[in-house]
Formats: sequence, C-alpha cells, structure tokens
Amino acid sequence: MLAAGLMLCAVLLSVERLTYYFVSHHPDTWERVCHRRPLSALGGPVNALNTLFYGFKIIQLGVFWGWCMVFGDTLFPLPTAPLAILLLGGAMITFGLVLNASVFHRLGRVGVFYGAQLGHTIPWVHGFPFSLFKHPQYLGTLVSIWGFFLVMRYPHDDWLYLPLLQTLYYAWGAYHEP
Repeated sequence: MLAAGLMLCAVLLSVERLTYYFVSHHPDTWERVCHRRPLSALGGPVNALNTLFYGFKIIQLGVFWGWCMVFGDTLFPLPTAPLAILLLGGAMITFGLVLNASVFHRLGRVGVFYGAQLGHTIPWVHGFPFSLFKHPQYLGTLVSIWGFFLVMRYPHDDWLYLPLLQTLYYAWGAYHEP
C-alpha cells in the first residue's frame, strides 16, 4: 500500500511543478493556450496561473490530508507529535508562511506568477526575503510542508515520505527556474 500510495501522490503533486516548468520555459505557448477556452475565461496568462495555483494548493492539501487519513487509519487525523516536535513543526509552518507572504508582498501577483517571462516588467527585488534566500517561496513552502508532517505524522515511519518527495520536486523546480 505504501508504494502505491506514494506513486499516486507523486503523480498528483507533480502536476504543479510541471505546469510551472512549462509556463516558465514556454511562455509564448502558455499565452496562446490562455487565449483559448476554457482558460481564456480566466483573464490572461497571469490570472490563469494564479487561478491554477489555488487548484494546485487544494490538490496538495488533499494529498497531504489523505496521506494522514490513510496512514493514520482515521477519517479525522489529529497531530501525533510529542509537544516539543509539535512546537517545532508549528514554528516551521509559521516561518514558511511568513516567507511565502513576504514573496507575494515583494513581487506582487504578476511577479510571482511568471510575469517577467510573460512580458511584464518586474523590478529586481533585493530586500527581504530575497536578501537572505535565493528561492524564498520554494523554501517557505518546503519548511511548511516539513512542519506539517512533523506535526501530523511524526514519529510514524511514513512521516517523511511526502516531505522528501516535495523536496525533490521543489529542488528540481529551483534548478530549472529561469
């Protein structure tokens, strides 16, 4: 069951990274796709990607919650971590969310969703969090994911599979970031 579950999660979680890779490396094709139905109803390439982002996050949270349900053998998963790990995980989630919010604040929606590749002028940002991290949004997301699984599945043997998978996906994304 573990291998099959991990494969299903790998496929579902890869869609987001593959979409961002496609958009960032083939912006002209993405623009053409966005001018056709059904994406044309979303208002352009940046808006379409912004809308897909929310869908990707729903898939991601669904996969994570589903993992906790299946491997926790319950319909209503609760944290399993001891108090010290629970606090560490909570701090990691908070730090990750602060990094992500900072990226959105600094770059804006257009900057975050590949506006520069799609022909928008996006000024280069040197302030926090870019002053500390090369890929603060990826780092923030990963730290939150690790924190979530520390809280919800630690110390069970399955707690690290999805964070490791996501680390591989985000490292691949950071490597291929234009």
